[in-house]
Amino acid sequence: MFLKKPKMDFKSNSVFDCTLVEINTIKDLSGVITIVENEPSTPFEVKRIYYLYDVPGGQKRGEHAHKELQQFVFAARGSFEVVLDDNLNKRRFVLNKPNLALHIVPGIWRCLDNFSTGSVCMVLASHIYDEGDYIRNYQEFQILKKRG
Repeated sequence: MFLKKPKMDFKSNSVFDCTLVEINTIKDLSGVITIVENEPSTPFEVKRIYYLYDVPGGQKRGEHAHKELQQFVFAARGSFEVVLDDNLNKRRFVLNKPNLALHIVPGIWRCLDNFSTGSVCMVLASHIYDEGDYIRNYQEFQILKKRG
């Protein structure tokens, strides 16, 4: 169950507001099921789901920030790393368990890399796709973080 409601302030959000969340999992002799539900599992209503796969070795994905969008990022299969940057601090997370999600709040630059062969990155997003919510230039991100 997800209890912490994150602050949603682009300027003041930091990499320390991004957390790993263990998702409810049920195991028995027939296998394992992991259950994600809109609140309480997530601190936002899921409006979009997408996944990345067949990422060639050495390639990076992401490399952008969002003004309002929140995400839950899972390694549905295999593993990859997520580097988060708030313009002051950086944190690196290894995602390699399908019942462990990284909650990324707005105002954080993210880069996904080191994808294992056959890995699948699943993302639950708080908003439908809106190009206006993306910050794709790192220098612009730095200026916005300073200004707010």
